[in-house]
Amino acid sequence: MAVRAVFVDKDGTLVHNVPYNVDPARIALTQNAAHAVRELAARGFSIFVVSNQPGAALGLFPEEKLRHVEGRLRELLPALDGFYYCPHAPDTGCGCRKPAAGLLERAAREHAVDLGASWMVGDILDDVEAGRRAGCRTILVDNGNETEWRLTEARAPHHVAGDLAEAAAIIAAAS
Repeated sequence: MAVRAVFVDKDGTLVHNVPYNVDPARIALTQNAAHAVRELAARGFSIFVVSNQPGAALGLFPEEKLRHVEGRLRELLPALDGFYYCPHAPDTGCGCRKPAAGLLERAAREHAVDLGASWMVGDILDDVEAGRRAGCRTILVDNGNETEWRLTEARAPHHVAGDLAEAAAIIAAAS
């Protein structure tokens, strides 16, 4: 049976954006994020975090530190089904760095996710583009983090929300 999922960007959408943070003690959820994740999980959605994490490739921290980040996210969000990240530098041209759809496609393969019945929620248009490329419906959390509004059809969100809780309400209403 195919799984419906919500893919959530980490920095700025799920947790407060602290650049290159791998200290679990400094990870803080955005307002109402825990409630939003619980609500989505209760509605039968699998929840996956998808995040660009180039700090290791840039020499800012060892990649294994991201396991501690995942551990902290799982403590804060027991409903979390997976944590997928791209460890590559922005200029490598890999297939997993958003706006590419590789992280979503990998999670879909590993968890039998129906991408057409799933959602991508993020705070920048690269998140939206990754979701659209994967075939998901998309929500842009407009928290001020998107600074380059280069809208194209591939980058146009299906919906815009003020935070993750509002995004969860949009998903619930559409489901």
